Parts: sequence; C-alpha cells; structure tokens
Amino acid sequence: MRIVVGITGASGSLYAYTLIRALHQLDVETHVVATEMGEKVLQFECGIKMDEIKKYAEVESNKNLFAPISSGSFKTDGMVIVPCSMNTLGAIANGVGDTLLSRTSSVALKERRKLIVVPRESPITLIHINNMKALAESGAEIMPASPGFYHRPQEIWELANFMVARILDAFDLDHQLLPRWGEKL
Repeated sequence: MRIVVGITGASGSLYAYTLIRALHQLDVETHVVATEMGEKVLQFECGIKMDEIKKYAEVESNKNLFAPISSGSFKTDGMVIVPCSMNTLGAIANGVGDTLLSRTSSVALKERRKLIVVPRESPITLIHINNMKALAESGAEIMPASPGFYHRPQEIWELANFMVARILDAFDLDHQLLPRWGEKL
C-alpha cells in the first residue's frame, strides 16, 4: 500500500504526526508533502521538524512539481490532508494546482483515488461549506477533525488516535489504536 499525506498550516499537526507514525508501523509506504505553514505549525505545536518525519516517510518539497507524487502514473492508494486548512481546501476545490500538495490532490481526484480531507478550522463560513461540498461532489471524503469521547480519553494522544483510527479505517487498514464501539474499553 502507498499513501500520500499532506500537512497544511491549520492547527492539529498532532493528527498528521500520529498518522505518519501509524502508517510506518503498519508498513505502509508513505509520502509526505507539507505547506510552508504546515511545517511551521508542526514545529510550533509538536516540536517536530520535517527532518524527523524522514524517519517514517519519504518527504517531498511542496515546491517540487516534478516529484513522482505529482503524476497520475505514480500509483497510490490515495491521499489524506491532515490537518487541512480552509485555504488549501478552497484551492483544491477550485482546481488550483500550483503547489505539489494541491497538484497531488487534483491527481487523486482525476485518477478516482481516495482523497480524504481533514479540516480542523472552526467556525466555518458558507464559502468553506461550499468548497467542502464541491470536493465531496468530486469524490473526496470530508472527515472533520472531531474526535469522539465514547472511549473515555484521558490523554491528548487518545484524541489524536481517535481521528487517525478513522483515517486508517477509510483506507481499510487494520489497527489497534483504540477499541471499537461495543468492544471493552
């Protein structure tokens, strides 16, 4: 399996870092591309630089439109953008492919591959809703970063695991991040 992870400047970098590490543990080939603000927020929120991500995944520059992930001939099982800023979501919804992240997202849609977008911003405007609608109508899955609480989380990492578990489920990847509904806690 081969998955692309995009990281943007919305708050919630812990979701991206947790996902990348989980994919690594599951032996999934992972390619990561981050916006400039995505890199800054990852360092601000998690104290992690992109160099550390290279331990778990192949990292591409957002400026490198020649990267393999920018082409439909580079087969992947899909892409997830986590967290996804409304700026990036709007660019993708309107067909703007001027960065590697937005170009790779467009490739996922045109090739009918899975594209999961995890918006984290709040509140949202009607413009944001319409952009999400346009992406959903184009085949993307919108998965707002809204962790559940039925598993009675005690630590912040448990909230991150909840969202990462939903992403892994969407790619039909078996994991043990948390008990499923009806299982013992």
